[in-house]
Amino acid sequence: MGGDFQLGSILVFALVAVFLFFRLRSVLGKRTGQERPRDLFAGRTGKPPTPAPVPSNGPVIEGRADPVAEPPAQAPLATGLARLKSADRNFDEQGFLKGGRGAFEIIVNAFAVGDTSALKPLLSEDVYRSFADAITQRQAAHETHETTLVTVKSVDLVEAGLEGSIASVTVKFVSDQVNVTRAADGSAIDGNPDEIVEKTDFWTFSRDTRSRDPNWLLVATRSP
Repeated sequence: MGGDFQLGSILVFALVAVFLFFRLRSVLGKRTGQERPRDLFAGRTGKPPTPAPVPSNGPVIEGRADPVAEPPAQAPLATGLARLKSADRNFDEQGFLKGGRGAFEIIVNAFAVGDTSALKPLLSEDVYRSFADAITQRQAAHETHETTLVTVKSVDLVEAGLEGSIASVTVKFVSDQVNVTRAADGSAIDGNPDEIVEKTDFWTFSRDTRSRDPNWLLVATRSP
């Protein structure tokens, strides 16, 4: 009698375990080992362009104190992130910062070498137009810029917001760079090729949370 009871209990627990296994798999999905984290920034394939210079202020157009575009109004970070996540439950700060750092490196280097094809998928139309115009003017003057991005020292979220369905996040980048601008004859007309300078940039990225496209675009840049 006792043996039959124990056998019955084992069968019940076994059935419960099987039910829970399939229930969890239906909720969480089956792991295959081939999953890849979602890349939040477009055009990040292959290695960044070979480093070459950017104006001394980085991709903020040299000689301009104003940002390339006016960033969207944003709330304090905690409040803004809460609103953003309510519209995009897949948003992850660490994943975003990793993608933002990669985008920063690609944009700085691509702007320096004048690679507009690398810039276009990462920038909003207004920012792309400003960058492309600056590259055209630089080429017309037969000037070159040489930038060595020595290291990206820190990448931090500083602002976030949601206006309608449009999410925006501002990131503070602190980097060490070597910048020099050369005339057509190769002489340095700005910057020092032997000097490492710490740069601080605030870049605002944006995306429509209702869009199936998960990629964020750079919509504004500014420097202190």
